[in-house]
Amino acid sequence: MRTTVAEQPVGRLTDAWRTCVGTGRFELALRRDYQDSLALLQRDIGFRHIRGHGLLSDGVGVHRPYQHRGVRRVHHNFTYVDQVVDAYLELGIRPFVELGFMPSALASGDQTVFWWRGNVTPPRSWQEWADLVRSTVAHLVDRYGLAEVRGWPIEVWNEPNLTAFWAGADRDAYHRLYEVSAHAVKEVDATLQVGGPAISPGADEWLVPFAEFVTDRRVPVDFVSRHAYTSGPAQHVPFGTHQTLAEAAHLLEQFAAPRKQLAGTALAEVPVHITEFNSSYRPDNPIHDTAFHAAYLAPVLATGGDLVDSFSYWTFSDMFEEEGVPTALFHGGFGLLTHRQIKKPTYHLYAFMARLGDEVLARGADHLVTRHPDGRVAVLAWAPVDVTGLDRSPERHDLALSVPLGPPGTASAFLLRSSVGEEAGNAWAAWVELGRPRSPRPWQLDALREAAEPQRSHRGVPVTAGRVELDLTLGRHEVTLVELTPVVDETPPWWDEGRLLGRPGREEEA
Repeated sequence: MRTTVAEQPVGRLTDAWRTCVGTGRFELALRRDYQDSLALLQRDIGFRHIRGHGLLSDGVGVHRPYQHRGVRRVHHNFTYVDQVVDAYLELGIRPFVELGFMPSALASGDQTVFWWRGNVTPPRSWQEWADLVRSTVAHLVDRYGLAEVRGWPIEVWNEPNLTAFWAGADRDAYHRLYEVSAHAVKEVDATLQVGGPAISPGADEWLVPFAEFVTDRRVPVDFVSRHAYTSGPAQHVPFGTHQTLAEAAHLLEQFAAPRKQLAGTALAEVPVHITEFNSSYRPDNPIHDTAFHAAYLAPVLATGGDLVDSFSYWTFSDMFEEEGVPTALFHGGFGLLTHRQIKKPTYHLYAFMARLGDEVLARGADHLVTRHPDGRVAVLAWAPVDVTGLDRSPERHDLALSVPLGPPGTASAFLLRSSVGEEAGNAWAAWVELGRPRSPRPWQLDALREAAEPQRSHRGVPVTAGRVELDLTLGRHEVTLVELTPVVDETPPWWDEGRLLGRPGREEEA
């Protein structure tokens, strides 16, 4: 059955899907390969903000206590902060600041998280914590300017509802941390954005008490943040994890949850940021590397912006060490890119999104049709997936669309199609066929980079009565982008293809 696409827009495609992207811990950005990966990402996709853990952890070296004449003092050192933020800005991306974790010399306990030991206990001095936050934010304003830093959201901590990230998952202690931090930020300038509580999935019961606390105490809140994942319990294998998945629609339900929870509270109208989302919450789940993953997330990217102000993919690169240094090139990392800048299918899903227009002409269960201001039309389509593992996803999926294309009088269009799936644009499949080399040789890396590129095809198609009849067949787990451009024929009158090899032209033969 053919779907007729409307000529007039039915909505606009927001940039919520690329407002932010996640990253490994803060100081990884000092590495050249990290910056090379981010440069590639920005060229093809162009995210606006980047968020990760560890700004105030020991590895960045901001909090530096010392003794002088028998008195304990604290020096705030921003050497690494400046290098990282400078690199971000040069690459056209800005921080989404996360305040965490606790410097060990300020911590009230020794509980840590991750291989790199981020401390997750409250400060032993609330005044010293406030001074640290105030000094850090004031330094950013001083170095980069108030007008710039006003656009950087500042989030207080990460997933305090989990004992792994906040000692005892103590909600009252988090509320105090938020209160002290938010006031410290606003003491620098009242127009700076601060928010929280950055809760994990399954903790929506934190939202109303958070709203009540900040309302009763008159604590500033400029946005609410939450995370979203759809994976089940972890089944561990050496250096890896396998999990069940809920339907992708469950991610959209999680996106919508904060506004539902906060309806009727003082925070009902504040922006909502999903500051982490993915399928699995594990950095060693091979599902992240697959073509399935791109098709699974396509409907989320296509519609998520209608529910929240931003949703941040966790993360842009496999340069990520929460579970230690990765043991293989493909290891199930969160990244859109592996180490060595090899693009995964989900990377291409984002790159396809970056080539869509602002006007939404149609949305369906398997497609999104958009139009650019100059009249070009871009269609994103995806094949359905089976998350149960019981039924194999269909080998083919057919989609028929009648797409409007102007201006009036247009007779033909240029069609460019780019696709990734089980065979095309799937470096993970090529890596498996190579025998899963843990440390690929240079020639193997070259082969993987070639295998990672989408399949591309082009042709001229007729435009009849202002429409293109588009018939697409998608393979298993395929995501495809079709771009339609009206053709203005500028072929000179003397052109004769028969003369390419020096034969007489039509006029001579006549």
